Amino acid sequence: MAVPALQKPFRAALITHSGGPHLSAYVPALAETTEVTQLSVSDPSGEIVPAAKKAWGSRMTAVYQDPAELFRKEKPNLALITMEAALSPPVIAAALDAGCHVLAEKPACLQASDFRPLVENAKSRGLQLVLALGNRIDPVIVEARRLVTSGAIGQHYGVESHIIADQTRLTRPAYHKTWIAQKARAGGGHLIWLGIHWIDLAMFVTGSPIQEVSAFTGNVGGQPIDTEDSAVVAMRFANGTFGTLTSGYYLDRSYHSMLKVWGSHGWLEVRKHTDNPLEWYSRKEPDPRVRRYEGPKEPSGYTPFVRHIVRSCLGLEAPTLNADDSMRALETVYACYRAAANGSRQRVSV
Repeated sequence: MAVPALQKPFRAALITHSGGPHLSAYVPALAETTEVTQLSVSDPSGEIVPAAKKAWGSRMTAVYQDPAELFRKEKPNLALITMEAALSPPVIAAALDAGCHVLAEKPACLQASDFRPLVENAKSRGLQLVLALGNRIDPVIVEARRLVTSGAIGQHYGVESHIIADQTRLTRPAYHKTWIAQKARAGGGHLIWLGIHWIDLAMFVTGSPIQEVSAFTGNVGGQPIDTEDSAVVAMRFANGTFGTLTSGYYLDRSYHSMLKVWGSHGWLEVRKHTDNPLEWYSRKEPDPRVRRYEGPKEPSGYTPFVRHIVRSCLGLEAPTLNADDSMRALETVYACYRAAANGSRQRVSV
């Protein structure tokens, strides 16, 4: 979708609350995004205000208790909404109704049907509505997508992936009290919080949407939370490829991640949290051998992603994802939850 260019000043707003996710990343990300000339914040708890004032300096215009008042008085061009899933939809709706582009921390809803009207609203107004699926701008991921979609490994045969984080966080009593550990507030566990990134990347790198899933989810670690710490998903892509995803809290620290695509003329493997994040093999090359990515590994992370979203709102860059992409990722995860609950395959709604 083409995004009309906006004239400066470019006003951004951070909408959050106590316990809002990734605030320690979003506050400096907005500070370092020089295209943003004015910043305001809505945080009823007031907890983020000191950090925001320190980071944003003279660009900070005002602090509000109520997001509706902020939208009415500040008229931001972009709202960065980072709230618990149960609270996000009405705030996103208010931002869109105020004519504001939205970058929302995922999952931004408790079920996909809560997000779909927001997507239609955004599209009808010519506004961006995207989830924080920031891995799409990582140069390693961009190159992996280029190789796969250009036919370097031929016709796709299969996909295997995993994203594994630490079980350690789940053992802390403070974590048990957070909204992320409560399904009624979060919508789900590891799969909706971290697995969604690799579901999105599987579709982004292959250029093919997921159409059908089967899944198991559960709490294998036995911690006192009612969200899953483990999920295994089988996927059928639109291009006929089958794939798998393991999504879980298993480690003592850090991450293990992998996305591998096999094809008729070779294979490609992304291991994002390693020194060698991308390798591939193609029989189409004059000298077939395993090759390693030697290009840049930056920009990646929250700051460049936030800046990319701002620049795409300004019409300075083509967006790497849109409302439909965000909707597809959510639809896929919630189809996985239905499949796990029903013990049957589920089609991903489009």
